[in-house]
Amino acid sequence: MQRVFTDGRCLEHRAPVGYPEQPERLIRILARLRERSYELVDSCSHPRRRKSIEAVHDSEYVARFERAVQRGEDLLDSADTPLSAGTWEAANAAVDVVLLASDWVMSGENRQALAAIRPPGHHAERHLAMGFCYFNNIAIAAQHLVAGHSLDRVAIYDFDVHHGNGTQHLFEESPEVLFASSHQFPFYPGSGSRSERGKNRGAGYTLNVPLPAGTGDAEFLASVDAEILPALRDFQPQVILLSAGFDAWRDDPVGGFNISAEGYLDLARRLKVLAHELCGGRVVAVLEGGYDLQALPKLVDAFFEALS
Repeated sequence: MQRVFTDGRCLEHRAPVGYPEQPERLIRILARLRERSYELVDSCSHPRRRKSIEAVHDSEYVARFERAVQRGEDLLDSADTPLSAGTWEAANAAVDVVLLASDWVMSGENRQALAAIRPPGHHAERHLAMGFCYFNNIAIAAQHLVAGHSLDRVAIYDFDVHHGNGTQHLFEESPEVLFASSHQFPFYPGSGSRSERGKNRGAGYTLNVPLPAGTGDAEFLASVDAEILPALRDFQPQVILLSAGFDAWRDDPVGGFNISAEGYLDLARRLKVLAHELCGGRVVAVLEGGYDLQALPKLVDAFFEALS
């Protein structure tokens, strides 16, 4: 069973002309999914939203973010995290969506949810906005599953072309959350080397698979088969979360990989088999990057359909 979770408030975050992360990304994705007759669920405010955000981000950072929007400031922390009047509301709506999607997936077996949201989240650190990201949506979902659903094995696989530095850092000392990432390296944000394996109790629960610019389907999928899937299988997760970035697409204006539409389909098919093997088919895919407006809706649609 599949459902798409979204929220119209996610469109309220505006960025200046020239920024790749624009409302049109989500508008086009949702239009495509409606045409394909997916069940779309508009989210409402989750009762644990603020508590869930502050379980991942410093409360001082959350308050600073809110004040900056109220004051009409233009930027939060860096030039790639612009603010508009709707940014605070959009970021909170994205959190509502991932929490509701996670709750739904855990309410039965063979459930795959797509959190069709923006702004993205995987670069957001505990106390810092960066890389178009304000709240780390997937990290908030993972912590909610641990604390709110009493899970002790939550796996995150990040296949965005950029390394999910924020997600890694938030869980690098946790044995309850496995963070695995395949990404272009060296590349923004500069993290994601093989030597980063987690710390203290979380040592060994971080897996980075850095790949060079120009990586295509064959090399990418070979690394998934050799490293990502075995690590997930060894961890035996109760649910799989995906930082679903589509900027590894061969024509993406931001990334430097050469992944085709068939490459994304092959990845989804592998993850589908693994999820049914390990965790009753429970998957939450959270939209991250992807900036080719023509291709993005088709890539998201095909990938999500192949997960079912």
